[in-house]
Amino acid sequence: MGVFDRLPPMDHLRSEKMCFVQLIIPAESARVAVTYLGELGLLQFKDSNEDKSPFQRIFVNQVKRCAEMARKLRFFSDQINKAGVRSSVRPALEPDIDLEELEARLGEHEHELLEMNTNSDKLQQTYNELLEFKLVLTKAGGILASSHNHAASAERELDENIYDREVDEGNAYLLEQGVHQGSSGNSGVRFVSGIILKSKALAFERMLFRATRGNMLFNQAPAGEPVTDPISGEEVEKTVFVVFFSGEQAKAKILKICDSFGASCYPVPEEMIKQRQIFNEVSARLSDLEVTLDAGIQHRNKALESVGSQLWRWTIMVKKEKAVYDTLNMLNFDVTKKCLVGEGWCPIFAKSQIKDCLQRATLHSNSQVGIIFHEMDTLESPPTYFRTDKFTNAFQEIVDAYGVARYQEANPAVYSVVTFPFLFAVMFGDWGHGICLLLGALVLILREKKLSSQKLGSFMEMAFGGRYVILLMAIFSIYCGLIYNEFFSVPFHIFGKSAYECREKSCSDAHTAGLLKVRDPYPFGVDPSWRGSRSELPFLNSLKMKMSILMGVAQMNLGIVLSYFDARFHGNALDIRYQFIPQMIFLNSLFGYLALLILIKWCTGSQADLYHVMIYMFLDPAGDLGENQLFWGQKELQILLLLMALVAVPWMLFPKPFILKKLHKERFQGHTYRFLGTSEMDPDSEPDSARARHDDFNFSEVFVHQMIHSIEFVLGAVSNTASYLRLWALRFASCDVLRQKSYFSQFYCSLLCVLHPFQLGTFRAVNSFL
Repeated sequence: MGVFDRLPPMDHLRSEKMCFVQLIIPAESARVAVTYLGELGLLQFKDSNEDKSPFQRIFVNQVKRCAEMARKLRFFSDQINKAGVRSSVRPALEPDIDLEELEARLGEHEHELLEMNTNSDKLQQTYNELLEFKLVLTKAGGILASSHNHAASAERELDENIYDREVDEGNAYLLEQGVHQGSSGNSGVRFVSGIILKSKALAFERMLFRATRGNMLFNQAPAGEPVTDPISGEEVEKTVFVVFFSGEQAKAKILKICDSFGASCYPVPEEMIKQRQIFNEVSARLSDLEVTLDAGIQHRNKALESVGSQLWRWTIMVKKEKAVYDTLNMLNFDVTKKCLVGEGWCPIFAKSQIKDCLQRATLHSNSQVGIIFHEMDTLESPPTYFRTDKFTNAFQEIVDAYGVARYQEANPAVYSVVTFPFLFAVMFGDWGHGICLLLGALVLILREKKLSSQKLGSFMEMAFGGRYVILLMAIFSIYCGLIYNEFFSVPFHIFGKSAYECREKSCSDAHTAGLLKVRDPYPFGVDPSWRGSRSELPFLNSLKMKMSILMGVAQMNLGIVLSYFDARFHGNALDIRYQFIPQMIFLNSLFGYLALLILIKWCTGSQADLYHVMIYMFLDPAGDLGENQLFWGQKELQILLLLMALVAVPWMLFPKPFILKKLHKERFQGHTYRFLGTSEMDPDSEPDSARARHDDFNFSEVFVHQMIHSIEFVLGAVSNTASYLRLWALRFASCDVLRQKSYFSQFYCSLLCVLHPFQLGTFRAVNSFL
């Protein structure tokens, strides 16, 4: 361990050292101080009012005001999106306003917009009703005209046949009777015209027939075009109807049925001249309403454009104010001293910056009393804080999505800067594909100042946030693509001629004639002659599968080595002796040995079956290896490694819990009675007392936790190694897609790989051992 002891302490690879601080802020400078601290972003306040509900806190009214303003801003955003108004990307420059002025302005804009919406809705409803009326006049007029023609022809037929004159008039058809009598009183046939949804027309007709017992005549005609419903505002298919009936009771029933079915009834005169007059009047009113609606829409869009130019700025302002008051609600208010007392965590390096912010807040608020800032001792575990920049922020977020490291623990995000994009490139290594990704990443990086000030869509925002991740993925993809010698799945002789040629100089087909090695190996990457040969698939699959295992074993060993540095940093010798050492023995006795066999096979060119070697290492350790033996003493080494792996499991499981129990008893033996001599102190009330610590230790919980950790490591070592085979599987799938000449499909598959949880799973080897 002397080599490890001489290594640097990894200060930049760990979370920042934190300190617990207390702030005593005068009431008049509290808001300004919290605003400046929020802009600095290096202080995390502790909620000192956990026992109070949100409605019992001091600044609840200010939070409600901010929530109401946020509601109004969401309303404006919905109206802008609904109207399709494009707000300016860069907000117009206006003088800064305070919260009260913004609240008043938002109220005015909301009142104005609501009034315009109400008037617009009324005008639109009137317009839709008139449009329906116009359709009813057109269609119902045609129905009435055809009924008049039918009645006239029936009258002529009655005049020609004398014997029909003796027929009782009460048995005549309703339509003929109504037309013949016209509007000669209450005893004549009447009609109701209107419009109804096409889907309800059949049920509507049946209900009318049953309600009037068949004493009605129902005529209908399709509207011919989608009609905007006046109530719902949606475009629907409708049908114009005319119902002929006789009697007041039938009329009342029909009107009730029309109301229940949502049909709109409109009066249509029988005379054609009146129909034309009403039609002209309705058309004129529609034209006037169109002009009025267009003017109203233009006025409304101008108002929305003026709001939209400042919407993003106002939203940020309201969010900041709400966050300030939410933070102030976490502080205790001292009524006697008229000040706020807050506690929180900050990095040690940020104390000077925080003090400068507090001094500026005191000056800008014209407070006569300064803000007190001092460090306190605490037994609580500090939060984890990593310093990031625009390059490392995306990698840190990816790692945090899997799990946040403990305080002062090694940060896997430092290593993921290389491993994450490199594993992507292993799966989708193609230098043509990589160039396309590189161009896209460079566009995002060169325009980052402009794009960072704009409101982007969900997909574009995700791509912009990971622009440096995409850049590294593109670079590594080009590198691995050169190794694989693939440009959109097409090999090129970039680094010279191939090492293989046909058996005969006249042959040109490698599938039939085979190849002979005539010169030194291809200087860099895969020889292009492998593409299209009969042994291409076995060779490349074997190569990439073994590469995946080697990378997996290396990354898992990295995770275990990081656990050693963590244990050494925290001075935990038990974790080194009873976790780090047995874990290294177990992992490398099995999978490290497999990686060693792969390297030996590559170096010697042996034809040994590694599947057979690893399987019979467990089933028959003392059996004869035969032609699968790669080196002298392999059988004895396998037996030794297998025994070491078996010993490593109980080594991880049993010693640590019993040693912790023994140390606990020795540490607190006799300390429980330390407080017997003092009657003023209650040991149970002291959280840091010996009795409280003694009661906190539970051997069964410690043992179960250690057992779970040991089982998880053993199973994880197997499952993680198998997981790395997905590098080979996805690489194989990517090659198949490219061979189909579908670049878009390959790019889509690679994008899914970036977003796939497997990418987070690549951090298992690092995180699971920390």
